[in-house]
Amino acid sequence: MSWLAFVLVLLAILAIAGAFAMSVNKRQQQRNRVLSVITRAGAAKEDSAGKQNMRQRADIARKLKDAGKEEEKKKDKVTIREMMQQAGIDAPVSRFWIASAIFAAVTCLFLLEVLSWPPVAVIFATFAAFLGVPRLVLRIKAKRRQKKFLTEFPDALDGCVRLLQAGMPISEAIAMVSREYTGPLREEMLRIYDNQRIGVPLGQAAKETTKRIPLTEVHMFATALQIQSETGSSLSEILSNLSNVIRQRFRLRRKVQALSSEAISSAAIIGSLPFIVSFGLWCVNPKYMDPLLHTPHGHIYLVFCGIWMTCGILVMRAMINFKI
Repeated sequence: MSWLAFVLVLLAILAIAGAFAMSVNKRQQQRNRVLSVITRAGAAKEDSAGKQNMRQRADIARKLKDAGKEEEKKKDKVTIREMMQQAGIDAPVSRFWIASAIFAAVTCLFLLEVLSWPPVAVIFATFAAFLGVPRLVLRIKAKRRQKKFLTEFPDALDGCVRLLQAGMPISEAIAMVSREYTGPLREEMLRIYDNQRIGVPLGQAAKETTKRIPLTEVHMFATALQIQSETGSSLSEILSNLSNVIRQRFRLRRKVQALSSEAISSAAIIGSLPFIVSFGLWCVNPKYMDPLLHTPHGHIYLVFCGIWMTCGILVMRAMINFKI
């Protein structure tokens, strides 16, 4: 009887354990089914969010590509007025032509009366002084202004990101930048803020800045503002990424400058060596240089030497100038 009771108790324990295992298995299967449904729903949401992010990125890329095409088209059609705006000169175009005419007249008188150049050479030099040199000065001033703007632009973007994360609107962030900074950054941000206050859309006001600061980073900033106003995307993340991109480009540019410094020094020495040698010969024996300086054949040789030296300098400049 004892063995029979033991077997019955053991069978009862096994039956209870089997029933418990079956209930646990059913609960586990039910839990797995619930988790699979939740996972599918989450995956569907992630897919929809990913597709939305991909659409936003594609929209940004498309607008940046369109902006780049427009910039390439406008590079060859830059007017004097736009060049003056890029250089930060707020004056009528007539003043530019008056200054160019005065500079050309002074150059002509100096070459004729002081240096006694031949009339043909004076005509070409006066033509270059009237049309070439003033435009070159505007381009140099525009490059310096753009460089100064781009140096302070990442810090301004970081300030805008912090204000946006604190809950302030982008218009107030731009107003803060116009108050805290100086130079071309303050001027352009103040223009954006003033245009926005009189009713111009913020994206359109920022797009007007790209005419005065034709940089890729400014195009990206204007595109980000325009897309945010149209789709409501995360502007703080876009501006933070843009700031990081600008700093990365700065690091790459400095690295390239360090690696190409030897080539730049060699090009400077090679380009200046003929002038230094000629000046040294003139100082040692002035009569030795008289046939070159005071005869028609010598003047022709000097013109050809100047042309070939210019070609060589331009070739060396193209070899050591890296666009980033």
